[in-house]
Amino acid sequence: MNNGGMITVLGAGLAGCEAAWQAAQMGVRVRLVEMKPDKYTPAHHTEGFAELVCSNSLRSDSLANAVGLLKEEMRRMGSLILAAADATRVPAGSALAVDREKFSDYITERIRNHPSIEVVTAEADRVAEEGVTVIATGPLTSDRMASYIETELKCGSLHFFDAAAPIVDAESINYDTAFFASRYDKGDADYINCPMTAEQYDAFWQALICAEEAPLKEFDREEQKKLKVFEGCMPVEVMARRGHDTLLFGPLKPVGLVDARTGNKNYAVVQLRRENVEGTMYNLVGFQTHLTFSEQRRVFRMIPGLENAEFLRYGIMHRNTYLNSPGLLSETYCLHSRSNVYFAGQMTGVEGYVESAGSGLVAGLNAACSVLGREAVVFPRTTMLGAMASYVANGGIGSFVPMNANFGIVEPLPARVKGGKMAKNEALSRRALEQIEKIKENFR
Repeated sequence: MNNGGMITVLGAGLAGCEAAWQAAQMGVRVRLVEMKPDKYTPAHHTEGFAELVCSNSLRSDSLANAVGLLKEEMRRMGSLILAAADATRVPAGSALAVDREKFSDYITERIRNHPSIEVVTAEADRVAEEGVTVIATGPLTSDRMASYIETELKCGSLHFFDAAAPIVDAESINYDTAFFASRYDKGDADYINCPMTAEQYDAFWQALICAEEAPLKEFDREEQKKLKVFEGCMPVEVMARRGHDTLLFGPLKPVGLVDARTGNKNYAVVQLRRENVEGTMYNLVGFQTHLTFSEQRRVFRMIPGLENAEFLRYGIMHRNTYLNSPGLLSETYCLHSRSNVYFAGQMTGVEGYVESAGSGLVAGLNAACSVLGREAVVFPRTTMLGAMASYVANGGIGSFVPMNANFGIVEPLPARVKGGKMAKNEALSRRALEQIEKIKENFR
């Protein structure tokens, strides 16, 4: 048993809040250290915990989808993040999207009022002297903490850049052109769709690839030379420069979207997703960007239906920091060289809101086990939580890069399943949830 008897969690993002909650629910005292509101990262603006920056969507809820399975595993393990998401969801077809302010408020209130959690406002720059520490300082870890991780903990670090999509006022959208629909009629018609002809798309693409990008003022020239763009959150202008038709197979894919008013099939379609419960704000799906604000106004108003769009938030680009985790972290997210130090969140090499929270769940449970003198739990690779942890601990072929939840990292089924990909994924999910029920019995 760890003599400190307490867990210190550094960072109150999704991973940190989930780790703190899981440990506290096991009866362990938790000190949660968060630098807001005294100090903010370039991408964060509110005082609340678990602030969503890039998007308000937690993606698919289907058990035939990898992140849908991950969310259900977390629900069954008593996830605070999933409880908040379910309580603050907004209509988004088959996806789980949330009102980000209500989502943050829900989590902040429960963390601050938990009898076993003490919240401390301070900028973390090292692990606690006693007890167990979970480092969940996020992809925008402060320079002091990043330096400590690299030098004192001897972890080293890598950098890539992340981008956030703009949000527009729903009342400023031209509904004579835009239409409501969900792709393939899955779920309700919760998305606003802006159709383009071939000529309109060509003009938009030309403007986009030539548009001016904002300078990365926060980072020096040497760091800019190490720029890497993660495929899952690539700036739309970078994607466009890969070729004239690239966007037609990405965020502007028209397949499965038909305007019921006309029956027309469109050359390209830009989708907008509801940002809040009231439906007063919509974000441009897949339009993470690093363009200057003036260029965003000019270029994105070329999209039919957005000619007079009022931008409530422009897209931004910011630094992400993650570890070369294979060989550094175990499948419990514990640092091999320091048994009292755990990591959680995007810093470990998981990518996405739900994945970050999932790593916090596993790290928080195991940090609590360490304090309580209990055997660590390694989620099997038949579960999505375990598959992610295994990827972080062991990596894949080639250089280690951030990874979203996907069925490709899950242990295959022992026998072939009839019925195609969906049937196979559903079988993988059934097996995973059976394992989760067995694991859950050991923690509650």
